[in-house]
Amino acid sequence: MGVAQAERLLKSRWRTATMAAGWAFPADWPLAEVDEVCAAMLENTDPGDALVRLGRARAEAGAGLTETLMDLAALHAVLTDASQVVSPDVDALPSRMLRMTALGWADVVTKQAGDCTAEDPLTGLATAAYLRTRLGEVYRETPVAPLDYALVMLRLDVHRASGWSRVVAMTLASDALRTVFDGGETLASLGPCVAAVLVRRDELLARRVSNLRVLAADRLADDPNVRPVGPAKVWIERLPDTHAEACELLTSLGR
Repeated sequence: MGVAQAERLLKSRWRTATMAAGWAFPADWPLAEVDEVCAAMLENTDPGDALVRLGRARAEAGAGLTETLMDLAALHAVLTDASQVVSPDVDALPSRMLRMTALGWADVVTKQAGDCTAEDPLTGLATAAYLRTRLGEVYRETPVAPLDYALVMLRLDVHRASGWSRVVAMTLASDALRTVFDGGETLASLGPCVAAVLVRRDELLARRVSNLRVLAADRLADDPNVRPVGPAKVWIERLPDTHAEACELLTSLGR
């Protein structure tokens, strides 16, 4: 049997075993990296680099680590069992095969996580993690941060609303937040129905909070899809004495 024919046979058996094990999207399975791995295995060369590239390619295509390792287990099964029907077993994978593939997969996922925006894609608000970071900067900036700054909180009563209505309502409330607080303040989502704004205390704060209360109510009233949502509760939250206590406060407020 020629080399090319042997590679085609191995690829065919590997694919069959992977599909039988429950690969979710058959059209996504064939990759150039699959051919590279097949060639490395049949040529008895070190497959490490090819496996790393396969792990990366699987991650870039959106395959999870569980699915990627199941696919690798299917390859290992056809390499070690000549029968037509094989049973992939991730626990039976040689440690180096598993490690090299997982490293390639993790490289991509780690980079993707680093490239992610610090904003919620639906509301456009910053994440709670970003607000914690911003609070850390504020507490380092001034020893009297609790006196100079405050959190303006907005919470929606969504206990009577269905899933999509909740999302729409929070999006509308977030628009009201951005309209009132448009001077570079940090606006963040603390939970599915809770948002916070980190603001400096000044003589206009009470008026802005009142404006937010009115505008949020108007936004919610204008959309019939969110009428089961109760009125937005808006209030000013005092910052505690330390950054650690402030982070604990954010956690409790987001629940």
